[in-house]
Amino acid sequence: MSGKALSSSQRAIQELRNRIFSGDLAAGSDHLETELAEMLDMSRTPVREAVLTLETQGLLELRPRKGVRILPLSPDDMAEIYDVLTELESLAAERAASANYSIDDLGALAQAIDDMEQATIAPDLEAWAAADERFHMELVRLGGNSRIEAIVNMMSDQVRRARMLTLFMRPLPTQSNEDHRLVYQAIRNNEPTAAREHHRRHRQYAKSVLVGLLAKLRLRHV
Repeated sequence: MSGKALSSSQRAIQELRNRIFSGDLAAGSDHLETELAEMLDMSRTPVREAVLTLETQGLLELRPRKGVRILPLSPDDMAEIYDVLTELESLAAERAASANYSIDDLGALAQAIDDMEQATIAPDLEAWAAADERFHMELVRLGGNSRIEAIVNMMSDQVRRARMLTLFMRPLPTQSNEDHRLVYQAIRNNEPTAAREHHRRHRQYAKSVLVGLLAKLRLRHV
């Protein structure tokens, strides 16, 4: 049975997100709603609804009488986001390690790590990024706290966008793969403190790499 068809506003959200992530709608660029509606071949109403939704997600800004501005990625903003993610995901890792999960329960987490390692060998950085995102989402789910999930999901678009902007600038992510394996082993072995600390160190390292790359990008465009 086919899934429920997307509404016009949902399709507008999806299309605008894709264009922002791909860079077709560049960070810092300004657009009229009529221009976006023509671009998507839609009426202004679903585009306006999409813009309001994406504004709450921090991807763009609706300015009275000036139209829509695609928000740039600030290194300072990303540093703050990573500080929050570090604390919440580390708590999720600690909770997951206290939950006595079976090997089968941890199957999706293990598969994400295997996929990351294969993508690094290939190398296929886009496949690695997709598997990395699956790892973090599954880790948060295993933590079993719906509010942590909601906050992390709210920030996921910003993180995904930053990662795609810097993906081909970063060193090959072998260190990240090793960190993920350590977190997985601590969860499997029911070691809450180790799981929390391994994940904290992993996110702190990831923050330093990503924020540094975003700062370089900003300097290039000054």
